[in-house]
Amino acid sequence: MKKTILVTGGTGFIGSHTTVELQNAGYDVVIVDNLSNSKADVVDGIEKITGIRPAFEEVDCCDKAALDAVFCKYPHISGVIHFAASKAVGESVEKPLKYYYNNIVSLVNLLDLMPKHNVKGIIFSSSCTVYGQPSPENLPVTEEAPIQKAESPYGNTKQINEEIIEDYVKSGAPIGAILLRYFNPIGAHPTAIIGEMPNGVPANLIPYLTQTAIGIRKELVVFGNDYDTPDGTCIRDFIYVVDLAKAHVCAMARILEGKQTDPVEIFNVGTGHGVSVMELINTFEKCTGVKLNYRIGPRRAGDIEKVWGNVDKANNVLGWKSEHTLEEALSSAWKWQLKLREEGIM
Repeated sequence: MKKTILVTGGTGFIGSHTTVELQNAGYDVVIVDNLSNSKADVVDGIEKITGIRPAFEEVDCCDKAALDAVFCKYPHISGVIHFAASKAVGESVEKPLKYYYNNIVSLVNLLDLMPKHNVKGIIFSSSCTVYGQPSPENLPVTEEAPIQKAESPYGNTKQINEEIIEDYVKSGAPIGAILLRYFNPIGAHPTAIIGEMPNGVPANLIPYLTQTAIGIRKELVVFGNDYDTPDGTCIRDFIYVVDLAKAHVCAMARILEGKQTDPVEIFNVGTGHGVSVMELINTFEKCTGVKLNYRIGPRRAGDIEKVWGNVDKANNVLGWKSEHTLEEALSSAWKWQLKLREEGIM
């Protein structure tokens, strides 16, 4: 019998791509999403790509009774991949309570319900924000690097949630957990059937960049060019979303096949290379032939100067590796934007 995985936030950017890869790997998927930052027709897109329609329940993970009902309706759920969260760094600085409520209550509800419904494991969507600004000797950053005081409430919810999972498992809860600390996911599915489509003004760099390139946004503002980096702009580790999705499939198999060496394991998921925002813009212009209207603005509160990951542990222990280049990831994002324009969506 196929194993069933619950994917929270499954109509979102990373969740939808992960659903596709889970289905490709032979899992059944149940998506729960409250559609606060995504649309229900993403489910149609997933079906178009894989030929299989995932089950979909419009549920807010903060609503424990509704979440419990989902577990009752689908009694064979073996594992959970938890993406559902508010995720804009800037907004979290302005609305901290929204972030603490949404991101922490949703996880606590899931953890509390898992043993009751015999669910074996959870993969938590964490973030490199937990490393704060690593000191120079800790770059590229490994999983052992010290956790630093978060620069934003968003980053803090990721730290707190990691601790909640560790405390819960340590208390004897009968579940396994893998925390995946992602760097910066970008791009879209190669079919251009699903991609990153936030509601309203994008908080993430790439959709803002492609929307500027196609003329929806007037200009792209680069937040700060006076950082201590070679070209003065922030450095990030940009990972292609399909590669990132496959890391979740590897992690889920590791839990369900009983291969964990610790009940809570942590893996960085990135490319292992740092790329500056200006390098990213130049690469985009080069691989698409589109000139981008951008200007340099002031620094943004909560932004980290430079961070990229050491991904040896994911490569060697999880057996996962990122396979796509920055050019391929950016080209896929542009192809997706063109498809949205073609369909009259934006």
